[in-house]
Amino acid sequence: MSIPKEWDLTGRKAIITADRRGWTQHLASALAEAGADVAVAGSARSDVAAAVAAVEKHGRKSAAITTDLMDVASVASMAEKAGAELGGIDILVNGASAEFGKPFMDVSESEWQTLMDFNVKSMFLCSQAVGKTMLAQGSGRIVNIGSGLAVRGLGNSVAACAAQGAIHQFTSALALEWGRNDIRVNSIGAGWLTLDEPNEESQKELLVRYLPSRRKGHPNDLATLLVYLASDACGFVTGQTIFIDGGALAHA
Repeated sequence: MSIPKEWDLTGRKAIITADRRGWTQHLASALAEAGADVAVAGSARSDVAAAVAAVEKHGRKSAAITTDLMDVASVASMAEKAGAELGGIDILVNGASAEFGKPFMDVSESEWQTLMDFNVKSMFLCSQAVGKTMLAQGSGRIVNIGSGLAVRGLGNSVAACAAQGAIHQFTSALALEWGRNDIRVNSIGAGWLTLDEPNEESQKELLVRYLPSRRKGHPNDLATLLVYLASDACGFVTGQTIFIDGGALAHA
């Protein structure tokens, strides 16, 4: 993609957290293409390795840091290692998230807690750990990857909606608290995404027919906005959740 001058991330140091959805490499690649060096943090079962390879393909420095994103000591160690490997931290992308759907009465306490820990607690821990560096240097960009469930309900998804609602409010409140430190905190509300190429059969899906875009999205559809929110160009944008969902919320 063509990078506007104001969006240039050359010399910036970023951390992105990984999960198993296959999105991380696309988002990390966008940051690297814009000029950033990128550390990727996540479990050994996540898509860390693919994301590191995507960064290095653009000739940028990268680091894979095995991290338990739900453990405070592991996250603190990750932030320290990333800063040492890259030479600082300017950008945090809280990209790790787990999807979960189940009738409310069948959701166990452990399932609820695990989802909240992975989707929300991990964001709290990473933002707090990286925030120490950002507050000390008086600048930073935090981008949280959420979903449209932050503002709309969905059957069999009470736990997922509750977690996304928490991310939405976390973004707004942290942006207010750190705004005067030139730390911009925003969120991308992703719609239904897939890694598959659109085809004739996929066009017959009820969900696809429901979307004004007439297709599901791809992680690359988030890339341009991610680079913008990580750049100096978004200096007057903070506390926002911006939805990229093919028009799904237009139905609301």
